[in-house]
Amino acid sequence: MAQRSSLTVPYEVPVLAVCFLACVATGLELSVNNHAADFSLSTLAGPPISLSCLVQNSSQAEELLWYRGDGIVDLKDGNKVNVSNICVSPVTESDNGVTFTCKLARDKSVRVSVILDVQFPPQLTGEESLQIEEDKDVTLTCNTKSNPQAQTAWYKNNTTLTLQQNRYQLYQTSEVFQLSIAKVQKSDNGTYTCVMKSSLGEGRKDFHLIVEDKKPVFPKEAVIAAVVVVAITVLFGIVARKDKIFKV
Repeated sequence: MAQRSSLTVPYEVPVLAVCFLACVATGLELSVNNHAADFSLSTLAGPPISLSCLVQNSSQAEELLWYRGDGIVDLKDGNKVNVSNICVSPVTESDNGVTFTCKLARDKSVRVSVILDVQFPPQLTGEESLQIEEDKDVTLTCNTKSNPQAQTAWYKNNTTLTLQQNRYQLYQTSEVFQLSIAKVQKSDNGTYTCVMKSSLGEGRKDFHLIVEDKKPVFPKEAVIAAVVVVAITVLFGIVARKDKIFKV
């Protein structure tokens, strides 16, 4: 029995040492702008924002890493140890929904993330003038960007558009607001306005719809017959000229 106990001692010491090191590593915590857990940061487009990452309960120098999405942020040497600051300037609409993450370099599981909630008034784009032949279908596409989400409406000649059943159809996503008109008529001529309103402002976009006369459609048989007639006429003209030459 004494021999067995003397053999097990050397294996227990390293196990205890590993356990102790793991506890030390996991005892470290990070905070970003005084948040020790993942959070969302609301801000307006334009002014810059600062994010500060701090190592908590550190007894030694700890290197920090910053990520924007999956890409690592380039930090200066004096901005990596125990405290690290980054600045997003200027904040734009494209930063909305982007995640910034601070990680401990030697144990990347120790981390805190912040998702940017960038708020901005409605922004609208789209084709301004559309020409369409009578009796054909047309779609007016209003490309939209807004945070927070905006209320939407379509106007015709500055009057709220009355949707006619089976002729008008609306389609909307977070980035698109469409108006489709089936079998357009001359009465559909006019200026259509896409309007979006949110707590931060209003956006408007005009679309000028021009309905052209319906072009006559010729049957293929008639076109082929006309081509044949022209060809025969040209051929007889050539023969007649040659005949006159021989008679002279």
